[in-house]
Amino acid sequence: MTTEKLTVGIFLFDQVEVLDFAGPFEVFSRTRLTPGTEARRSEDSAPFRVFTVAKSEATVEATGGLQVVPAYAFETAPEINLLLVPGGFGTRTLLNDDATLGWIRRTSNKAQLVTSVCTGALLLARAGLLTSRRATTHWSALELLGEIDSTIAVQEDHRVVDDDIVTSAGVSAGIDMSLAVVENLFGRKVADETARYIEYPRTGRF
Repeated sequence: MTTEKLTVGIFLFDQVEVLDFAGPFEVFSRTRLTPGTEARRSEDSAPFRVFTVAKSEATVEATGGLQVVPAYAFETAPEINLLLVPGGFGTRTLLNDDATLGWIRRTSNKAQLVTSVCTGALLLARAGLLTSRRATTHWSALELLGEIDSTIAVQEDHRVVDDDIVTSAGVSAGIDMSLAVVENLFGRKVADETARYIEYPRTGRF
């Protein structure tokens, strides 16, 4: 089974939280429209093409010292259908980084869907993408999210918030968010089967 694949561009930066990007990468890269373990041995029924993007192709050092080599730089990345902006301590520096904020704006304007995990929502807010929307972030940054843009309806008790742009709470909530996106695009059966494959319990409570 073959299908036209949606590209998923996951933004990386120094001091990005590991599970913020690795959890969604696992979900989107292991999703298959044909169920079963054997389907994961090829890309035939994979609906997504997943890759990482950073300001440059230089090695990124994530939290805990994990080193990751981005697949693309801003200038070399292919078209992104689904943009994912993760969080981590490194987001604070990027709140004043015009090059990064400009890239997020330009990419978001062309993407079919924009998502964030954890404090990645702060970057979306600073880029002006969450104005007058409901959104969430890591519990420790909820107040800051509202300070960046007072028009945001900050959701304190939700793991996933979908208001055209999909934001999620901290760290592991990115897995819930990614599975919710899979369900929205391809149905509950595909999302549940993907969760079963990676042995992640879905509670259905967002």
